[in-house]
Amino acid sequence: MDSPSEAVANPEPMVDLVDAHCHPYLSEVEPSVTLERAREGGVRSFVVVGVDPRSSRSAVDIAIAHPDVVATAGMHPHDASGLDPQARADIRALAVEPSVVALGETGLDFFRMLSSRQAQEDAFRWHLRLSGELSLPVVVHVRDAWERAIEILDEEEAASVVLHCFSADAETARVCASRGWFLSFAGPITYPKNEHLREAVAAVPMSQVLTETDSPYLAPQPLRGRENSPGNVGFVVDAIASARSESRESVATAVMDNAHRAFPGLR
Repeated sequence: MDSPSEAVANPEPMVDLVDAHCHPYLSEVEPSVTLERAREGGVRSFVVVGVDPRSSRSAVDIAIAHPDVVATAGMHPHDASGLDPQARADIRALAVEPSVVALGETGLDFFRMLSSRQAQEDAFRWHLRLSGELSLPVVVHVRDAWERAIEILDEEEAASVVLHCFSADAETARVCASRGWFLSFAGPITYPKNEHLREAVAAVPMSQVLTETDSPYLAPQPLRGRENSPGNVGFVVDAIASARSESRESVATAVMDNAHRAFPGLR
């Protein structure tokens, strides 16, 4: 597999970038190497996201070892059926670690249905309620379930909401933005067929836009088929800048500010 370091995601002039959602513990490359390569490309802050108790522990350990990294703790909807009392206790315990800035990722995935709809909805509501209890943002995964996800988010009282790897259209983006939620865009915004994502990012206030890689998944268009890495978040910045007819510098600056508001405690 080609090295992610071959990407030129943040050419001169350098701007400070943030990857608001990544999973370096899943990479073929050691997390410390992945993060250092990204720093060389101008990435200054990283949110390492857990998908179950074990990976959430890994995210916390990475954050402890790296002062520019923060972590989240949660259970992915694919594994929602495994959110038993022990898993809930483990996630709750991790959530109070100093380096943890959000819960999740959680949410609904009605595309793959690796956990039942009921299990997903129950787990989602549990995370949202814990979010309100602990005053932590919640990182939300939604695929083929936007209407139901919005209904549940409206019914619960999460502290704040980050919609990870936003995948819906401009109309849905406006609905989400009207509720004050953050919309985080990843590599798919660079794919030629995804004009709806470029329309979506142009339809919402820049103050609610975040950038992420979801690495090692969803490599941007110039690197399709390779393992993704946080250092490639610059491609997402460029796609957003183009869609909004703004400069990459202004977009990167706004996203960095947004990330600090979305994740209080971001380093």
